[in-house]
Amino acid sequence: MTTPRASVHPIAPDTWRISIAMPPELFPGGFSFNQYLVVDERPLLFHTGPKKLFGLVREQIEKVLPVERLRYIAFSHVEADECGALAELLALAPDAQPVCGRVGAMVDINDLVDVPPLVVEDGQVLDLGRHQLVWQATPHLPHGWECGYFYDRTTGTLFCGDLFTQPGTGDEPLVTHDILGPSEAFRRQDDYFSHSRHAPALIEKLARLEPKVLACMHGSAWKGDGGAMLRNLGAALAA
Repeated sequence: MTTPRASVHPIAPDTWRISIAMPPELFPGGFSFNQYLVVDERPLLFHTGPKKLFGLVREQIEKVLPVERLRYIAFSHVEADECGALAELLALAPDAQPVCGRVGAMVDINDLVDVPPLVVEDGQVLDLGRHQLVWQATPHLPHGWECGYFYDRTTGTLFCGDLFTQPGTGDEPLVTHDILGPSEAFRRQDDYFSHSRHAPALIEKLARLEPKVLACMHGSAWKGDGGAMLRNLGAALAA
């Protein structure tokens, strides 16, 4: 029987990409769901993965650290693949707390789980110990009123959620080749961007961070000139 494949690999200092690869038999063309684990004094997981894949995600977390050590569980916006297993993780990690923006807390998380979320405002720093993560509020980019991202200014990693969604199983954890072409081809098949009038300014806001690593939710993570890659995305959306 065809089943998803799970793996975990480092993509930056103290930063691990957990990937659940869905083969073409389960998802046309293949697809991947990525979670990112930052190991520090107060470990953080960005994305939980879908609830039905939680067992696979948990196994990969525990290859790096005991799941009960998690202190923060963050996500970009409310979707099954972003936070579908939030309740299951909170049940196993008694000291963990959801982390999200003000809108996400108000509209969803205060009701979805019993643990009060840590609400972060745009530009607020979350101190993990060695790593300093800065919340970037990006409403409706690419979608979701509550959407936002964390930028790890310690490693230059932008946890960029659904930006640069790539088709396929994302077997290479970290690449340096072009990811915009595949992600734009995927978007043209079924456009998931809201195309908000504020999108160009928000993309430029992220580009000014000059990230060195783009930790994508779907597909391979990418290493290189993140500012240029983000501006290329903005140009493609404008076209």
